[in-house]
Amino acid sequence: MNGPASPRRPAPGPTDQASPRPLPAPARPPLPRPVPRPMSRPAPPRPVRAAAPEPPGGSAAPPLDMEKLLAARLHAVKVRPYLADALFALHVVEDRSVPTMAVDRYWRCYVSPAFVARTPVEDLAGVWVHEVSHLLRDHHGRGERHARAHEEQGPGAGDRAAEDRSRLRRNIAADFEINDDIYGDGLPRPAGAVLPSLLRLPPGLLMEEYLGTASMTGLTAELAWLDCGSGADGQHRPWELGPEGAHGLTRQQRDAVRFRVAEGIKGRPGDAPEGWRRWADEAFHPPQPWRQLLGAAVRSAAGAPGAGENHSYRRPSRRSAAVPGVLLPSLRRTPPRVCVVIDTSGSVSDAELGGALLEVAAISRAVGGRRDLVSVVSCDAAAGIAVALCRAESMTLIGGGGTDLRSGFAQALRSRPRPDVIVALTDGQTPWPSAQPPCRTVVGLFPRPARAVHEEDPDYTPAGPPPWARVVTIG
Repeated sequence: MNGPASPRRPAPGPTDQASPRPLPAPARPPLPRPVPRPMSRPAPPRPVRAAAPEPPGGSAAPPLDMEKLLAARLHAVKVRPYLADALFALHVVEDRSVPTMAVDRYWRCYVSPAFVARTPVEDLAGVWVHEVSHLLRDHHGRGERHARAHEEQGPGAGDRAAEDRSRLRRNIAADFEINDDIYGDGLPRPAGAVLPSLLRLPPGLLMEEYLGTASMTGLTAELAWLDCGSGADGQHRPWELGPEGAHGLTRQQRDAVRFRVAEGIKGRPGDAPEGWRRWADEAFHPPQPWRQLLGAAVRSAAGAPGAGENHSYRRPSRRSAAVPGVLLPSLRRTPPRVCVVIDTSGSVSDAELGGALLEVAAISRAVGGRRDLVSVVSCDAAAGIAVALCRAESMTLIGGGGTDLRSGFAQALRSRPRPDVIVALTDGQTPWPSAQPPCRTVVGLFPRPARAVHEEDPDYTPAGPPPWARVVTIG
Protein backbone atom coordinates (compact mmCIF):
# COMPACT_ATOMS: atom_id res chain seq x y z
CA MET A 1 0.00 0.00 0.00
CA ASN A 2 1.09 3.29 -0.63
CA GLY A 3 1.36 5.73 2.23
CA PRO A 4 -0.50 9.02 2.40
CA ALA A 5 0.14 11.21 -0.54
CA SER A 6 2.35 14.19 0.11
CA PRO A 7 0.96 17.52 -0.92
CA ARG A 8 2.21 18.65 -4.24
CA ARG A 9 3.37 22.07 -5.03
CA PRO A 10 1.34 23.55 -7.80
CA ALA A 11 3.12 23.99 -11.03
CA PRO A 12 4.50 27.42 -11.37
CA GLY A 13 2.42 29.61 -13.53
CA PRO A 14 3.64 32.21 -15.87
CA THR A 15 3.57 34.79 -13.09
CA ASP A 16 5.13 32.64 -10.46
CA GLN A 17 8.48 32.13 -12.07
CA ALA A 18 11.33 32.77 -9.70
CA SER A 19 12.78 36.27 -10.16
CA PRO A 20 16.54 36.72 -10.06
CA ARG A 21 18.05 37.92 -6.79
CA PRO A 22 18.69 41.65 -6.93
CA LEU A 23 22.30 42.71 -7.10
CA PRO A 24 23.63 44.81 -4.26
CA ALA A 25 23.68 48.59 -4.99
CA PRO A 26 27.09 49.93 -5.84
CA ALA A 27 28.75 51.87 -3.08
CA ARG A 28 28.48 55.66 -3.42
CA PRO A 29 31.74 57.49 -3.76
CA PRO A 30 32.58 59.72 -0.78
CA LEU A 31 31.60 63.38 -1.11
CA PRO A 32 34.48 65.70 -1.83
CA ARG A 33 35.64 67.86 1.01
CA PRO A 34 34.75 71.54 0.66
CA VAL A 35 37.69 73.53 -0.51
CA PRO A 36 38.28 76.52 1.75
CA ARG A 37 37.76 79.80 -0.10
CA PRO A 38 38.99 83.26 0.82
CA MET A 39 36.45 85.31 2.79
CA SER A 40 34.54 87.77 0.58
CA ARG A 41 34.22 91.45 1.51
CA PRO A 42 31.21 92.13 3.71
CA ALA A 43 28.41 94.19 2.22
CA PRO A 44 28.58 97.87 3.16
CA PRO A 45 26.27 98.79 6.03
CA ARG A 46 22.99 100.42 5.09
CA PRO A 47 22.84 104.08 6.05
CA VAL A 48 20.56 104.70 8.97
CA ARG A 49 19.47 107.93 10.57
CA ALA A 50 20.93 108.88 13.85
CA ALA A 51 18.34 107.95 16.40
CA ALA A 52 17.31 110.36 19.08
CA PRO A 53 18.95 109.68 22.45
CA GLU A 54 17.08 107.09 24.48
CA PRO A 55 15.58 108.08 27.79
CA PRO A 56 17.34 107.01 30.99
CA GLY A 57 16.97 103.37 31.88
CA GLY A 58 17.93 101.93 28.49
CA SER A 59 14.35 101.37 27.31
CA ALA A 60 13.26 102.11 23.75
CA ALA A 61 12.18 105.61 22.83
CA PRO A 62 8.52 106.21 23.66
CA PRO A 63 5.93 106.91 20.95
CA LEU A 64 4.93 110.48 20.28
CA ASP A 65 2.49 111.76 22.89
CA MET A 66 0.33 113.71 20.45
CA GLU A 67 -2.22 114.60 23.14
CA LYS A 68 0.46 116.29 25.24
CA LEU A 69 1.92 118.09 22.22
CA LEU A 70 -1.45 119.47 21.12
CA ALA A 71 -2.29 120.47 24.70
CA ALA A 72 0.91 122.53 24.69
CA ARG A 73 -0.19 124.20 21.46
CA LEU A 74 -3.55 125.09 22.99
CA HIS A 75 -1.74 126.61 25.96
CA ALA A 76 0.38 128.68 23.55
CA VAL A 77 -2.78 129.90 21.79
CA LYS A 78 -4.30 130.83 25.15
CA VAL A 79 -1.36 133.00 26.24
CA ARG A 80 -0.54 134.33 22.73
CA PRO A 81 -3.91 134.58 20.96
CA TYR A 82 -2.55 136.81 18.17
CA LEU A 83 -0.40 133.84 17.00
CA ALA A 84 -3.31 131.38 16.82
CA ASP A 85 -3.57 131.34 13.01
CA ALA A 86 0.13 130.62 12.66
CA LEU A 87 0.21 127.93 15.36
CA PHE A 88 -2.73 126.04 13.86
CA ALA A 89 -1.19 126.29 10.37
CA LEU A 90 1.79 124.11 11.41
CA HIS A 91 1.63 120.42 10.46
CA VAL A 92 3.26 118.00 12.92
CA VAL A 93 5.73 115.40 11.55
CA GLU A 94 7.12 112.79 13.97
CA ASP A 95 10.83 112.13 13.45
CA ARG A 96 13.22 110.55 15.96
CA SER A 97 16.30 112.06 14.29
CA VAL A 98 15.27 115.61 15.24
CA PRO A 99 17.08 116.81 18.38
CA THR A 100 14.08 118.65 19.85
CA MET A 101 11.60 120.48 17.61
CA ALA A 102 12.32 122.07 14.24
CA VAL A 103 10.49 123.70 11.33
CA ASP A 104 11.07 123.99 7.60
CA ARG A 105 10.06 126.79 5.27
CA TYR A 106 6.90 124.93 4.23
CA TRP A 107 5.46 125.18 7.76
CA ARG A 108 6.05 121.59 8.82
CA CYS A 109 7.00 121.07 12.47
CA TYR A 110 9.30 118.08 13.06
CA VAL A 111 9.03 116.69 16.59
CA SER A 112 11.17 114.28 18.61
CA PRO A 113 8.97 111.93 20.71
CA ALA A 114 11.64 111.68 23.42
CA PHE A 115 11.81 115.47 23.70
CA VAL A 116 8.02 115.72 24.08
CA ALA A 117 8.04 112.98 26.75
CA ARG A 118 10.59 114.71 28.99
CA THR A 119 9.41 118.34 28.55
CA PRO A 120 6.56 119.88 30.60
CA VAL A 121 3.52 121.22 28.78
CA GLU A 122 4.26 124.86 29.67
CA ASP A 123 7.79 124.59 28.28
CA LEU A 124 6.49 122.87 25.15
CA ALA A 125 4.15 125.83 24.63
CA GLY A 126 7.19 128.12 24.65
CA VAL A 127 8.89 125.94 22.04
CA TRP A 128 5.76 126.12 19.85
CA VAL A 129 5.85 129.92 19.95
CA HIS A 130 9.61 129.95 19.36
CA GLU A 131 9.46 127.77 16.25
CA VAL A 132 6.52 129.57 14.65
CA SER A 133 8.29 132.89 15.25
CA HIS A 134 11.10 131.74 12.95
CA LEU A 135 8.58 131.27 10.15
CA LEU A 136 6.63 134.47 10.72
CA ARG A 137 9.82 136.55 10.69
CA ASP A 138 11.07 134.88 7.49
CA HIS A 139 14.33 133.70 9.02
CA HIS A 140 14.76 131.10 6.29
CA GLY A 141 14.69 133.70 3.50
CA ARG A 142 16.78 136.20 5.44
CA GLY A 143 19.30 133.49 6.31
CA GLU A 144 19.67 132.51 2.66
CA ARG A 145 20.21 136.12 1.61
CA HIS A 146 22.83 136.63 4.33
CA ALA A 147 24.64 133.44 3.29
CA ARG A 148 24.77 134.51 -0.34
CA ALA A 149 26.00 137.99 0.54
CA HIS A 150 28.58 137.16 3.21
CA GLU A 151 29.49 133.49 3.35
CA GLU A 152 29.27 131.62 0.06
CA GLN A 153 31.92 133.83 -1.53
CA GLY A 154 34.24 133.58 1.47
CA PRO A 155 37.34 131.41 1.86
CA GLY A 156 35.34 128.64 3.56
CA ALA A 157 32.86 128.22 0.70
CA GLY A 158 32.33 124.54 -0.12
CA ASP A 159 33.68 123.27 3.22
CA ARG A 160 31.04 121.21 5.03
CA ALA A 161 32.37 122.08 8.48
CA ALA A 162 32.45 125.79 7.61
CA GLU A 163 28.88 125.58 6.27
CA ASP A 164 27.71 123.94 9.50
CA ARG A 165 29.35 126.68 11.57
CA SER A 166 27.76 129.37 9.41
CA ARG A 167 24.41 127.64 9.71
CA LEU A 168 24.72 127.52 13.49
CA ARG A 169 25.69 131.22 13.63
CA ARG A 170 22.55 132.15 11.71
CA ASN A 171 20.43 129.93 13.97
CA ILE A 172 21.89 131.54 17.10
CA ALA A 173 21.36 135.06 15.74
CA ALA A 174 17.76 134.22 14.84
CA ASP A 175 17.19 132.90 18.37
CA PHE A 176 18.67 136.12 19.78
CA GLU A 177 16.09 138.09 17.81
CA ILE A 178 13.21 135.93 19.05
CA ASN A 179 14.00 135.02 22.64
CA ASP A 180 14.37 138.55 24.00
CA ASP A 181 10.64 139.36 23.88
CA ILE A 182 8.44 136.27 23.38
CA TYR A 183 8.57 134.81 26.90
CA GLY A 184 6.84 135.91 30.07
CA ASP A 185 3.14 136.59 30.73
CA GLY A 186 2.22 132.92 31.11
CA LEU A 187 4.93 131.54 28.81
CA PRO A 188 8.01 130.37 30.77
CA ARG A 189 11.39 130.49 29.10
CA PRO A 190 12.58 126.93 28.34
CA ALA A 191 15.83 125.73 29.85
CA GLY A 192 18.76 126.40 27.55
CA ALA A 193 17.15 129.25 25.60
CA VAL A 194 19.92 131.41 24.10
CA LEU A 195 19.76 135.14 24.82
CA PRO A 196 21.78 138.15 23.57
CA SER A 197 23.09 138.61 27.11
CA LEU A 198 25.32 135.56 26.59
CA LEU A 199 27.51 137.79 24.41
CA ARG A 200 26.71 140.99 26.30
CA LEU A 201 24.66 142.25 23.37
CA PRO A 202 21.61 144.50 23.74
CA PRO A 203 18.14 143.07 23.16
CA GLY A 204 15.80 144.23 20.42
CA LEU A 205 18.16 143.85 17.44
CA LEU A 206 17.55 141.95 14.21
CA MET A 207 19.25 138.75 13.16
CA GLU A 208 21.40 140.59 10.61
CA GLU A 209 22.55 143.08 13.26
CA TYR A 210 23.58 140.31 15.64
CA LEU A 211 25.48 138.58 12.84
CA GLY A 212 27.30 141.81 12.04
CA THR A 213 28.27 142.70 15.62
CA ALA A 214 29.31 139.34 17.10
CA SER A 215 31.51 136.49 15.90
CA MET A 216 29.84 133.84 18.14
CA THR A 217 33.01 131.75 17.97
CA GLY A 218 32.70 130.51 21.55
CA LEU A 219 28.98 129.81 21.37
CA THR A 220 29.12 127.59 18.28
CA ALA A 221 31.02 124.93 20.24
CA GLU A 222 28.75 125.12 23.29
CA LEU A 223 25.50 125.18 21.28
CA ALA A 224 26.31 122.51 18.69
CA TRP A 225 23.09 120.73 19.73
CA LEU A 226 20.96 123.71 18.66
CA ASP A 227 19.00 122.98 15.49
CA CYS A 228 15.67 124.65 14.68
CA GLY A 229 15.60 123.39 11.07
CA SER A 230 15.83 125.20 7.77
CA GLY A 231 13.01 127.49 8.87
CA ALA A 232 15.54 129.25 11.13
CA ASP A 233 18.52 129.66 8.80
CA GLY A 234 17.62 128.57 5.26
CA GLN A 235 19.81 125.43 5.10
CA HIS A 236 18.13 122.11 4.27
CA ARG A 237 18.23 119.24 6.80
CA PRO A 238 18.31 115.48 6.04
CA TRP A 239 15.04 114.80 7.85
CA GLU A 240 13.01 117.43 6.00
CA LEU A 241 10.46 116.42 3.37
CA GLY A 242 11.32 119.21 0.94
CA PRO A 243 9.04 121.06 -1.48
CA GLU A 244 7.47 117.86 -2.86
CA GLY A 245 6.53 116.45 0.55
CA ALA A 246 3.02 116.25 1.90
CA HIS A 247 1.23 118.90 3.96
CA GLY A 248 3.47 121.80 2.93
CA LEU A 249 2.09 125.30 2.48
CA THR A 250 2.48 127.15 -0.80
CA ARG A 251 3.98 130.61 -0.94
CA GLN A 252 0.54 132.18 -1.22
CA GLN A 253 -0.73 130.24 1.79
CA ARG A 254 2.31 131.25 3.86
CA ASP A 255 1.83 134.92 2.98
CA ALA A 256 -1.87 134.66 3.88
CA VAL A 257 -1.00 133.27 7.33
CA ARG A 258 1.46 136.11 7.96
CA PHE A 259 -1.10 138.69 6.87
CA ARG A 260 -3.78 137.28 9.19
CA VAL A 261 -1.38 137.31 12.14
CA ALA A 262 -0.30 140.88 11.38
CA GLU A 263 -3.94 141.89 11.06
CA GLY A 264 -4.68 140.44 14.50
CA ILE A 265 -1.74 142.27 16.06
CA LYS A 266 -2.77 145.58 14.47
CA GLY A 267 -6.34 145.07 15.67
CA ARG A 268 -5.27 144.55 19.31
CA PRO A 269 -1.87 146.24 19.64
CA GLY A 270 -1.95 146.24 23.44
CA ASP A 271 -1.68 142.44 23.59
CA ALA A 272 1.59 142.17 21.65
CA PRO A 273 5.09 143.32 22.64
CA GLU A 274 6.87 146.06 20.75
CA GLY A 275 8.87 143.67 18.57
CA TRP A 276 5.72 142.01 17.24
CA ARG A 277 4.08 145.39 16.63
CA ARG A 278 7.05 146.49 14.52
CA TRP A 279 6.85 143.22 12.63
CA ALA A 280 3.16 143.75 11.92
CA ASP A 281 3.85 147.24 10.55
CA GLU A 282 6.44 145.85 8.14
CA ALA A 283 4.12 142.99 7.15
CA PHE A 284 1.47 145.49 6.04
CA HIS A 285 4.02 147.81 4.41
CA PRO A 286 7.06 145.71 3.44
CA PRO A 287 10.23 147.69 2.74
CA GLN A 288 11.00 148.17 -0.92
CA PRO A 289 14.36 148.62 -2.64
CA TRP A 290 13.32 152.18 -3.40
CA ARG A 291 16.75 153.24 -4.66
CA GLN A 292 16.63 150.53 -7.30
CA LEU A 293 13.01 151.33 -8.13
CA LEU A 294 13.69 155.06 -8.45
CA GLY A 295 16.78 154.47 -10.57
CA ALA A 296 14.89 152.05 -12.80
CA ALA A 297 12.03 154.53 -13.20
CA VAL A 298 14.43 157.32 -14.21
CA ARG A 299 16.31 155.07 -16.65
CA SER A 300 13.04 153.82 -18.12
CA ALA A 301 11.77 157.36 -18.64
CA ALA A 302 15.11 158.49 -20.05
CA GLY A 303 15.31 155.58 -22.48
CA ALA A 304 11.69 155.73 -23.64
CA PRO A 305 10.95 156.46 -27.31
CA GLY A 306 11.09 160.18 -27.98
CA ALA A 307 13.23 161.05 -24.96
CA GLY A 308 16.39 162.79 -26.12
CA GLU A 309 15.62 162.26 -29.82
CA ASN A 310 16.11 165.10 -32.28
CA HIS A 311 16.92 165.68 -35.93
CA SER A 312 20.51 166.63 -36.67
CA TYR A 313 22.51 167.59 -39.77
CA ARG A 314 25.77 166.38 -38.24
CA ARG A 315 25.26 163.10 -40.01
CA PRO A 316 23.04 163.19 -43.09
CA SER A 317 20.25 160.71 -43.40
CA ARG A 318 20.75 157.67 -45.61
CA ARG A 319 17.56 158.61 -47.41
CA SER A 320 19.27 161.68 -48.88
CA ALA A 321 20.41 159.49 -51.77
CA ALA A 322 16.79 159.19 -52.90
CA VAL A 323 16.45 162.98 -53.19
CA PRO A 324 19.39 164.33 -55.22
CA GLY A 325 20.46 167.81 -54.26
CA VAL A 326 18.60 167.76 -50.91
CA LEU A 327 20.33 167.15 -47.56
CA LEU A 328 18.02 165.38 -45.12
CA PRO A 329 18.71 165.36 -41.36
CA SER A 330 19.05 162.12 -39.43
CA LEU A 331 17.31 161.27 -36.18
CA ARG A 332 19.87 161.22 -33.39
CA ARG A 333 19.45 160.23 -29.75
CA THR A 334 21.24 162.38 -27.21
CA PRO A 335 21.34 161.80 -23.45
CA PRO A 336 18.02 163.07 -22.03
CA ARG A 337 17.81 166.15 -19.88
CA VAL A 338 16.41 165.66 -16.38
CA CYS A 339 14.99 168.37 -14.12
CA VAL A 340 14.63 167.47 -10.42
CA VAL A 341 11.97 169.40 -8.49
CA ILE A 342 12.70 169.15 -4.74
CA ASP A 343 9.99 169.92 -2.19
CA THR A 344 11.61 172.32 0.33
CA SER A 345 8.48 173.11 2.34
CA GLY A 346 8.42 173.08 6.13
CA SER A 347 6.90 169.58 6.23
CA VAL A 348 10.05 168.03 4.74
CA SER A 349 12.80 167.31 7.27
CA ASP A 350 16.49 168.09 6.86
CA ALA A 351 17.29 164.39 6.69
CA GLU A 352 14.86 163.97 3.81
CA LEU A 353 16.40 166.94 2.00
CA GLY A 354 19.81 165.35 2.44
CA GLY A 355 18.46 162.15 0.96
CA ALA A 356 17.04 164.14 -1.95
CA LEU A 357 20.49 165.53 -2.76
CA LEU A 358 21.88 162.00 -2.74
CA GLU A 359 19.22 161.01 -5.23
CA VAL A 360 20.18 163.92 -7.47
CA ALA A 361 23.71 162.52 -7.64
CA ALA A 362 22.32 159.06 -8.42
CA ILE A 363 20.14 160.51 -11.18
CA SER A 364 23.18 162.12 -12.79
CA ARG A 365 24.81 158.68 -12.89
CA ALA A 366 21.67 157.21 -14.44
CA VAL A 367 22.02 159.55 -17.45
CA GLY A 368 25.63 158.63 -18.06
CA GLY A 369 27.34 160.97 -15.61
CA ARG A 370 26.50 164.09 -17.64
CA ARG A 371 26.01 166.60 -14.83
CA ASP A 372 25.23 169.35 -17.35
CA LEU A 373 22.07 167.46 -18.29
CA VAL A 374 20.65 167.55 -14.74
CA SER A 375 19.10 170.68 -13.21
CA VAL A 376 17.51 171.23 -9.79
CA VAL A 377 14.52 173.42 -8.85
CA SER A 378 13.83 174.20 -5.16
CA CYS A 379 10.12 174.65 -4.55
CA ASP A 380 7.88 175.33 -1.56
CA ALA A 381 4.94 177.66 -2.23
CA ALA A 382 7.00 179.33 -4.99
CA ALA A 383 9.63 177.88 -7.26
CA GLY A 384 13.21 179.01 -7.49
CA ILE A 385 15.29 179.11 -10.62
CA ALA A 386 16.52 175.95 -12.30
CA VAL A 387 20.17 175.46 -11.33
CA ALA A 388 22.31 173.20 -13.49
CA LEU A 389 24.06 170.59 -11.42
CA CYS A 390 27.46 171.26 -13.00
CA ARG A 391 27.30 174.94 -12.01
CA ALA A 392 26.46 174.38 -8.33
CA GLU A 393 29.64 173.91 -6.30
CA SER A 394 27.55 173.40 -3.17
CA MET A 395 23.86 172.89 -3.81
CA THR A 396 21.73 175.17 -1.62
CA LEU A 397 18.04 174.40 -1.20
CA ILE A 398 15.83 177.39 -0.42
CA GLY A 399 12.38 177.12 1.13
CA GLY A 400 10.61 176.37 4.38
CA GLY A 401 7.11 177.70 3.67
CA GLY A 402 3.99 176.08 2.24
CA THR A 403 3.81 173.55 -0.56
CA ASP A 404 2.70 173.99 -4.17
CA LEU A 405 4.63 171.93 -6.66
CA ARG A 406 2.58 173.29 -9.56
CA SER A 407 4.93 176.27 -9.68
CA GLY A 408 7.89 173.88 -9.63
CA PHE A 409 6.56 171.96 -12.63
CA ALA A 410 5.92 175.23 -14.48
CA GLN A 411 9.45 176.46 -13.76
CA ALA A 412 10.93 173.16 -14.98
CA LEU A 413 9.01 173.37 -18.25
CA ARG A 414 10.08 177.01 -18.81
CA SER A 415 13.77 176.14 -18.59
CA ARG A 416 15.70 175.96 -21.86
CA PRO A 417 16.41 173.50 -23.24
CA ARG A 418 13.23 171.84 -22.02
CA PRO A 419 13.77 168.66 -19.97
CA ASP A 420 12.84 165.23 -21.26
CA VAL A 421 12.14 163.88 -17.74
CA ILE A 422 10.88 165.62 -14.59
CA VAL A 423 11.60 163.97 -11.22
CA ALA A 424 9.67 165.38 -8.23
CA LEU A 425 10.89 164.50 -4.71
CA THR A 426 8.14 165.42 -2.23
CA ASP A 427 6.08 164.28 0.75
CA GLY A 428 2.94 164.38 -1.41
CA GLN A 429 1.11 167.07 0.60
CA THR A 430 0.77 169.38 -2.38
CA PRO A 431 -1.60 170.19 -5.22
CA TRP A 432 -0.63 168.67 -8.55
CA PRO A 433 -0.78 170.04 -12.11
CA SER A 434 -4.18 169.57 -13.71
CA ALA A 435 -2.69 168.65 -17.09
CA GLN A 436 -0.02 166.11 -17.89
CA PRO A 437 3.35 167.72 -18.71
CA PRO A 438 4.69 167.15 -22.24
CA CYS A 439 7.45 164.92 -20.85
CA ARG A 440 7.76 161.85 -18.68
CA THR A 441 7.30 162.31 -14.92
CA VAL A 442 8.64 160.33 -11.94
CA VAL A 443 7.49 161.12 -8.37
CA GLY A 444 9.57 160.06 -5.38
CA LEU A 445 7.35 160.15 -2.25
CA PHE A 446 8.70 160.57 1.26
CA PRO A 447 6.58 158.36 3.57
CA ARG A 448 3.77 160.09 5.42
CA PRO A 449 0.68 158.92 7.39
CA ALA A 450 -2.47 158.34 5.41
CA ARG A 451 -4.20 161.33 7.01
CA ALA A 452 -2.13 164.50 7.18
CA VAL A 453 -2.44 167.17 9.86
CA HIS A 454 -3.89 170.53 8.85
CA GLU A 455 -4.43 173.26 11.42
CA GLU A 456 -7.37 174.91 9.63
CA ASP A 457 -9.05 171.80 8.22
CA PRO A 458 -8.93 168.70 10.46
CA ASP A 459 -10.56 166.59 7.70
CA TYR A 460 -7.93 167.52 5.14
CA THR A 461 -6.63 164.61 3.09
CA PRO A 462 -3.88 165.30 0.55
CA ALA A 463 -4.54 164.22 -3.01
CA GLY A 464 -2.40 161.40 -4.29
CA PRO A 465 -0.02 161.74 -7.22
CA PRO A 466 -1.71 161.87 -10.62
CA PRO A 467 -2.04 158.67 -12.64
CA TRP A 468 0.28 159.91 -15.39
CA ALA A 469 3.27 159.90 -13.00
CA ARG A 470 5.43 156.92 -12.09
CA VAL A 471 5.40 156.83 -8.26
CA VAL A 472 8.13 155.33 -6.03
CA THR A 473 7.95 155.46 -2.21
CA ILE A 474 11.29 156.59 -0.76
CA GLY A 475 12.53 155.08 2.51
